[in-house]
Amino acid sequence: MKMIKISMLALALGLMSFSAIAPVQSLVSETEVLEATASTIVWKAETIDVGQIPQGTPKAIVYEFKNTGKTAVVITNVQGSCGCTATDYTKEPIQPGKSAKVTATYNAANKGAFTKTVTVTTSAETTPKVLTLKGTVI
Repeated sequence: MKMIKISMLALALGLMSFSAIAPVQSLVSETEVLEATASTIVWKAETIDVGQIPQGTPKAIVYEFKNTGKTAVVITNVQGSCGCTATDYTKEPIQPGKSAKVTATYNAANKGAFTKTVTVTTSAETTPKVLTLKGTVI
């Protein structure tokens, strides 16, 4: 009899641990979450192939982008992958709907194929964007 009481108590406690809890309703819609996490910068091209360029003549490559978000975007840093690539960029905040550019100037000192990168850090994205330029110096 004592064994039955212990078994019933164990069963009752076990069933109580499976109580149903209503799911918590989110105050933010899924669409709002997607909009908040979506990139607000749309690049015209992330990789540019300049083809063949003459040795000893620097080549400027322009990367254009548009701010598709709802707030201004600031470019906080632009870094070439080596000393052979100088960079310049729009310094003022880029307002929603407006476009801006990052320019990389490759010093074509050595003959042969090349692939270089430019890393762009902005206030809009947590991960820097890596842009690529490539071609052949003849």
